[in-house]
Amino acid sequence: MVSRDDCAPMQAPWGFAGPQLCHQARTTPHASHQYPVRSRSRLSPEFQPVVVNPAVKTLADRIEALLPQTQCTKCGFNGCRPYAEAMAAGEAACNRCPPGGAEGVRRLAGVLGAEPLPLDPERGTEQPRAVALIDENLCIGCTLCIQACPVDAIAGAAKQMHTVIPELCTGCDLCVAPCPVDCIAMIPVTGERTGWEAWSQAQADAAHERYLARQARLVREREENDARLAAKAAAKLAAVQAEAPQDDAERAAQERKRAIIQAAIERARQKQQAAQPRNTENVSPAVQAQIDAAEARRARAGLTEPAAGPGAKPDPEQQQ
Repeated sequence: MVSRDDCAPMQAPWGFAGPQLCHQARTTPHASHQYPVRSRSRLSPEFQPVVVNPAVKTLADRIEALLPQTQCTKCGFNGCRPYAEAMAAGEAACNRCPPGGAEGVRRLAGVLGAEPLPLDPERGTEQPRAVALIDENLCIGCTLCIQACPVDAIAGAAKQMHTVIPELCTGCDLCVAPCPVDCIAMIPVTGERTGWEAWSQAQADAAHERYLARQARLVREREENDARLAAKAAAKLAAVQAEAPQDDAERAAQERKRAIIQAAIERARQKQQAAQPRNTENVSPAVQAQIDAAEARRARAGLTEPAAGPGAKPDPEQQQ
């Protein structure tokens, strides 16, 4: 028994208004008045309560949360998120995800308010989930499969034997095609179970986290590489400017070198400016200090202009 004040309307899937948990009274009751609770077992399946993730806000977010997160690109898009955005924009049908299978199509159709369609045969067929297996006797350590894996499920190094971590493999099979020696095979591991019967929501969530972590790592490595190249270019420019040409020919050669290096530095600066960090407003002082330190390092590497003026903040590393 619960009080009327404790009762709230139940939210059903796909935005429909669900039934009230409590019987409504025609008169305003006292706060202590008790009302019986309707048993959940009496609710039809379409009105069963669902748990809504507060972080899932947009239609694309809700659609993405229903995808298996294998990042296999079989849908024709470069990952689950682009496919979700295309569905949200009405630019793609909900039947292009073979890993999700027929159950996945039904889930997507539900959130889109559309009729479920048969799985598009051009995108593949619903099959048991498979895991990649590398024949270590044939592997030449080219790292192409590592670069192709969207969730960092392959361990190895250049010219060293590679191996797949089965618990992390999503079965996307993106590693198979790049292998130059055909040493990768996809091994079914779920018996007769296919689609969402062969892949849990917990596995999908974990795969999504690994995918995001990999994307962040790639961005970080690219920025670090750009910073190293910019530092080398700045050092070369300083060396060229320190030269003392003896005649017109040497001065012309010096100017050519300077122009080439300055053009390279400018390209790096423009590339960095096109990838400025976003959502940096209203951050904590600690986070702002990290941002300032990173920007100062980029400035020293020649990627950005150093901050100047009364509002400029010093580099914490220089104060140590």
